[in-house]
Amino acid sequence: MIRWCNMRTVFLDTETTGLNPPADGLVEIAIVEDTGRVLLNSLVNPERTIGFASTIHGITDDMVATAPRLLDLLPQVEAIVCGARVVIYNSGFDTRFFPDRLRSAAAIDCAMLRFARARGVRNPRFGDFKWHKLTVAAEHVGYEWEGVAHRALADALATRAVWNWMEARSLDRRAAIA
Repeated sequence: MIRWCNMRTVFLDTETTGLNPPADGLVEIAIVEDTGRVLLNSLVNPERTIGFASTIHGITDDMVATAPRLLDLLPQVEAIVCGARVVIYNSGFDTRFFPDRLRSAAAIDCAMLRFARARGVRNPRFGDFKWHKLTVAAEHVGYEWEGVAHRALADALATRAVWNWMEARSLDRRAAIA
């Protein structure tokens, strides 16, 4: 059994050139500690044009032209996530952009799926809970954005706020049962 209380938790977010790796690549990555301290915040040279995704996150080809490549950043990412609980909003999407899918992490948790259950809105089409955008989840928990949504650091901090809100609710429920 994994004891979550002793495990270091980090929050990771990325911005990309599109939706389909390996045809698409990362253009930005941020990782923050549970305290909110920034461990990594870097643009990433995707070694291809960004295209339409620039309209979503505002990152341009000129901005990433001299940025490190993902291959250059992987040792630092590996050192940060190794043995940690990594929380990502829509982890199924972000992890696909890493060659090893962040396998050195002790656990990868999807804040989006957990928030969907916490919110409890059913999706009859799929027989599960409705997924919500990070901006909706952050607003629901009363988070005031630090930075601009759809940038990796701002989204990692928002994910942290949503996750901590859900953790506090879980503790409240456990205390009420005890």
